[in-house]
Amino acid sequence: MKYEDSAPNSRQLEQSLSQQIQVLYLNCMGHKPTQVSCQLLDQSLTIVVNDPTTAVERFLVASGKQQLAEQVRASIHKAFQPQLKALIEEVLMVSVTDLLGNSSLQSGRTSVTAFLAAKPEANNLPS
Repeated sequence: MKYEDSAPNSRQLEQSLSQQIQVLYLNCMGHKPTQVSCQLLDQSLTIVVNDPTTAVERFLVASGKQQLAEQVRASIHKAFQPQLKALIEEVLMVSVTDLLGNSSLQSGRTSVTAFLAAKPEANNLPS
């Protein structure tokens, strides 16, 4: 989503990212998370994804293969990072210098912190 007339506010950027991340999950993994929350603060972005677990991961857990499911989750998370980074850069129009993340099959959540090269242009971004 591009904002032509004026800089968007931080909430608009967060909502746009949340929606587009859900679509990215659906397109890449065939599964849409139940909720994606984004929080911009100065030169960082925190993302929390609820229910990112794919059908294969759920099957492995149900089959008693927790360790294998965790390895699959880690591999998916690593493979997904370039697409997520590109999406963040496109929406915020700033470079991502680093992505840190963690996933938990037990909690059913993934969290990612993106460190940005500059503060995104938003007319009410807290610092």
